[in-house]
Amino acid sequence: MPIHTSLGDNARITLDTISDRASDLVQPTLRLGVTGLSRAGKTVFIASLVHNLLHRGRLPMFEAMRSGRLSNVHLDEQPDDQIPRFDFETHIDRLVDDRVWPDSTRAISELRLTIEFESASRWNRMFSRGKIAIDIVDYPGEWLLDLPLLGQDFRAFSAETEARAQNGARAALARDWLEFAKGLDYDAPADEKTVKALHERFAAYLVACRADEHSLSTLPPGRFLMPGDLEGSPALTFAPLPGLGEGTAKRGSLAALMERRFEAYKSVVVKPFFRNHFARLDRQIVLVDTLQALSRGPEAIADLERALSEVLACFRPGRNTWLSALVRRRIDRVLIAATKADHLHHESHDRLEKLTRRLVDDAAKTIGASGAGIEVMAIASVRATREATVESGESLLPVIVGTPINGEKIGSETFDGKRKTAIFPGDLPANPDAFFRLLRRGGKAPDNLAEINAVRFRPPEIDVASQEDGLSIPHIRLDRALQFLLGDRLA
Repeated sequence: MPIHTSLGDNARITLDTISDRASDLVQPTLRLGVTGLSRAGKTVFIASLVHNLLHRGRLPMFEAMRSGRLSNVHLDEQPDDQIPRFDFETHIDRLVDDRVWPDSTRAISELRLTIEFESASRWNRMFSRGKIAIDIVDYPGEWLLDLPLLGQDFRAFSAETEARAQNGARAALARDWLEFAKGLDYDAPADEKTVKALHERFAAYLVACRADEHSLSTLPPGRFLMPGDLEGSPALTFAPLPGLGEGTAKRGSLAALMERRFEAYKSVVVKPFFRNHFARLDRQIVLVDTLQALSRGPEAIADLERALSEVLACFRPGRNTWLSALVRRRIDRVLIAATKADHLHHESHDRLEKLTRRLVDDAAKTIGASGAGIEVMAIASVRATREATVESGESLLPVIVGTPINGEKIGSETFDGKRKTAIFPGDLPANPDAFFRLLRRGGKAPDNLAEINAVRFRPPEIDVASQEDGLSIPHIRLDRALQFLLGDRLA
């Protein structure tokens, strides 16, 4: 669904873009948006990306580093004083020293990384300073999935949410909200006690959908899951009304109040995010936990595809002309990255990438997008495991070796966060087309998919003293992601 904005919003976005472009003449800048769906690891991605650039990590596919053209990489003061700084140092300390995964960020944050380089082109070296600022903008995926609300009214939002809640696992999770709502008289005068009770039941339904055992992705309004300083405000205290039907809400009624607060949510929450942050991005990476969806079965997979459709509909992938770049930004490269590739043996990395690409292609077709400017990769921002083989009868079985987090269980065994173990990570389907055809015919996913991604590992132990060139955080294909997102701007 396209994003609908007013003439005033468009005028402000245009003025902001012109101002940004004027600043680019003094300091060339690329704004990179980083978001993720369902705890896909965006905090870890940013921390590892920045750390490997600062410390000249192992990034062989990142051409500017491989060719020795990077002269300096350092952190600078961010340009937007009103946005919290991404707490890079604390996240790295937790990853490297404590071997603990950092907490997920629940609001927008920003970090500026300045790269000084020598252009590969003699012509460019004559006219370019060889310096670019990368403004990394970290924001929750739930905020991105709110953008389609700008194209809906309250009745359409209610009808769509109700239809979604009546299918699969959602039906049981939504029962309390649906039964309570259907017992209400929408034309009766609104009272705060009823409004709060309805909102709490609906919010609890969204939280249950997001829980690990279901891992559903399409859960607007996203700020209900992370209200922050708006918690308890009227703009965040509403709920869709199932069976609302057509017509104009009676003045002073429950329906009228819910409709007004839905519009307030769009004005107070969604529009400022779009106008002040999203509309200013140049490149975007969306991290998705395909393995988690595969392990939860057909419903979670279908929901991830629906979420990807809504995500891709928000972007305007394609090349900027000189005029469009001046008056309106266009995100010209989008990377969809399937995370946690380290939970698989390398023989399955291509399969993870192909399965995710198929989801993305189907999502793009759903919204009539061409897929231009969209890339798909399987990555691990921080590699928490290593590969090995174990004897199984007369054959060798590929396994991954890592340290399960404290309290993690495998079968009847509980781990203490110190002892390593080897596990067979399972096989992904080799033929994505056949796999998705099976699911769409109502077939059952292979049993072994339920075991994939089941174990949570601690971050790896890094021996700083043994690394002559400084501290390098191990990863999988982070260099390929960097090349796609930044490589052309360092040519």
